[in-house]
Amino acid sequence: MNVSTATPALVFPAPAQPLVPILGETSLYPVHRIFCVGRNYADHAKEMGHEVDREAPFYFTKPATATVLSDTTIPYPPGTANYHYEMELVVALGAPAFRITRERALDVVFGYAAGLDMTRRDLQLDARAKGRPWDLGKAFEQSAVIAPLTRKESFGAIGPQRIALDVSGAVRQEAHLSDLVWSVPELISHLSGYYHLGPGDLIYTGTPAGVGAVEAGAVLTGTIDGLTPVHFTIGPAQ
Repeated sequence: MNVSTATPALVFPAPAQPLVPILGETSLYPVHRIFCVGRNYADHAKEMGHEVDREAPFYFTKPATATVLSDTTIPYPPGTANYHYEMELVVALGAPAFRITRERALDVVFGYAAGLDMTRRDLQLDARAKGRPWDLGKAFEQSAVIAPLTRKESFGAIGPQRIALDVSGAVRQEAHLSDLVWSVPELISHLSGYYHLGPGDLIYTGTPAGVGAVEAGAVLTGTIDGLTPVHFTIGPAQ
């Protein structure tokens, strides 16, 4: 029997892998998976009608294809009339981690970035009320905005850095990274108990209070002390 050694042809071109710039470098960071942490600032949990679950953090996911880079225009997404911003610190992993301790968790961090978890809030709340998954509200195209990464060594220790979001000239969110309910090492350690984490995995660590809706034409600028700002405009619906 003859066995073909030819490389199998793809039935359609493989989708391009999202790539995130690294500050001051020509290298790019390929995105593998996106994990998002829910209710990780106490004041945000309260504004959403909940108390923080202090027993353990909880998560939802977005596809890597939700990644969209800063300094662009993002169309108003389909299927929603209540499109919300959520400003967040993003942690980018650069090494494998499975059942890692909190003490060693920062060893696997590659760097950090400013980012936004964009949300179809009406769809999320409707799903939540029916006890259904949040995918329609969270896991959609261009819903994980991210600025260029800064390497961990250049950013330094996470502590009192200010995190804020400006929408068309008005400050809408403002807190400090020290306000995180679950710290970055705690999140990595906990999540690694359920997944074999590795290079290319992003963790959106939660948003402060002040979330709200935006319309077409809004200009969003998110800042975290020591990181490149994330900046984009909401375009018309497609």
